[in-house]
Amino acid sequence: MSDIATRIPEDIKNAMKAKDSAALNALRALKSALTNAAIEKGNLSTVLDEAEIMAVVRKQIKQRLDSIEQFEKASRPELAATEKIEIEILSRYLPAALTEEQLTVILDQAMADTGATGKADMGKVMKRAQELAEGRADGKLLSAAVMKRLS
Repeated sequence: MSDIATRIPEDIKNAMKAKDSAALNALRALKSALTNAAIEKGNLSTVLDEAEIMAVVRKQIKQRLDSIEQFEKASRPELAATEKIEIEILSRYLPAALTEEQLTVILDQAMADTGATGKADMGKVMKRAQELAEGRADGKLLSAAVMKRLS
């Protein structure tokens, strides 16, 4: 079992003891999403690897970002604030983001590996860059950086 998967139940217990409802809600939702991902992959006892778990965490964060946007449009700042707190809690389960220098090195490597020359090669470069980034870079940020380099 991965480190993240073993940490979540312990963090849920700690949130219950601390009566931290925001953390508890975020962690229960994450645990449920991980269970659903395991069932989709095979069955309830299927073990997800670290990359699959991080993908679920990112998906949970993206859902909350979408909710924040909707809550702000509906003039519900208190609900948006709750979602922001949950994002902070979920972000603890992701590896540290890449720095600008690391991103530049990864893009150089991806372009060299794929032999990219123009925008037509964006798909190949993105795929290789995502492999090299190992989940430490946001997809939108990575896409923008690749587009900038290929233009």
